[in-house]
Amino acid sequence: MSDTATGQDEQPKEPLSAEDRMRKRRSAAYRGATRVLARVGARASLRERLAGLQEAAPGVYDLDEPSDVYGNGVVEALERRVAAVLGTEAAAFFPTGTMAQQVALRCWAARTGNPTVALHALAHPEVHERNAFREVAGLRTVRLTGEPRLPTAQEIRDFAEPFGALMLELPLRDAGFVLPSWEELTELVEAARERDAVVHFDGARLWEATVHFGRPLSEIADLADSVYVSFYKSLDGFGGAALAGPKLLVEEAKTWRHRYGGMIFQQFPAALAALAGLDRELPRLPDYVRHARVVAAALRDGFAEAGVPWSRIHPEPPHTHQFQVWLPYDADVLLETALRQAEETGTYLFPGFWEQKGPGLSMTEVTVTEAGLEWTTEDVRAAVADFVGRLPAETPRTEAPL
Repeated sequence: MSDTATGQDEQPKEPLSAEDRMRKRRSAAYRGATRVLARVGARASLRERLAGLQEAAPGVYDLDEPSDVYGNGVVEALERRVAAVLGTEAAAFFPTGTMAQQVALRCWAARTGNPTVALHALAHPEVHERNAFREVAGLRTVRLTGEPRLPTAQEIRDFAEPFGALMLELPLRDAGFVLPSWEELTELVEAARERDAVVHFDGARLWEATVHFGRPLSEIADLADSVYVSFYKSLDGFGGAALAGPKLLVEEAKTWRHRYGGMIFQQFPAALAALAGLDRELPRLPDYVRHARVVAAALRDGFAEAGVPWSRIHPEPPHTHQFQVWLPYDADVLLETALRQAEETGTYLFPGFWEQKGPGLSMTEVTVTEAGLEWTTEDVRAAVADFVGRLPAETPRTEAPL
């Protein structure tokens, strides 16, 4: 028997970095937890994801139909479904939202003759896409505001530079998943139209905005000239996005989708998972939003009762089923405390990362989905009391941040 066969020539594995060790520890804690506020598919194993799709797929599409090839079949069925839900003439499936929005806005730039896009300083393309609008799509962005809210109609009217398109992220994730009021949103759109600008909604999480606005998705989408939606965030799909709007715009977008490399040979897993999300998660999102408000209030009260000198839920009440929690401790302290609580009790109250926002000040995002519906106000308060009891004895900052 050769040395290779006996494994004698195998090289020792490189030791895991601190980052990789933390990732494995967080994953193990999440998978082992008996109580969480949200179970998201992206943190499940491959086996679990495939099993879930196998269970859901027969109910959303005829599996005896031929598989998709370059965007036909089940992908076209998904596009029709999205257009129907949003009330638009057409929709096009894209492998990523980054691609979908670049294509949409470059199409509008060609029509308006103005490549300038007005958006928020915290909008996803500005913060998370490595200047893709400028470097890839040839667009120019101008920032209407950097405040943790949507821009105002007056800011749009008074903005010094001309722009061809107004892009509104609904909800604005990095500001705390915030939304304007319905009256404010309609005024924003009117202000843009007064400047002869088209309006595009970055609706990656638009699905859950109906409770806050008190309007169906079709009425919300009807305000805009085009809308992008994601399938993996709120709908728990495998990935993918859609661009919805007028038929002629969508047909042009499909041409650019091909040029961008988005004409993937087969996409049935993502399409089936998206259809399953529309069937399963979309109808439940209003319940998640309403219960997120219960959870947020219980967190606020729990921190006060536990003697934490300062805390904040933002926004309060939450506009969607996701919101921010701010606490006067360093991020590494809060991350370690959350992990120990999960490992020792099975309750993972804060499974997300804590982001350092200043000396002794950190923020995490909280999501409430089906798993969170089981939590009562008393459950949340008890979990908070246990969490705070595990924090180190050193005194946190006692004043509210400026």
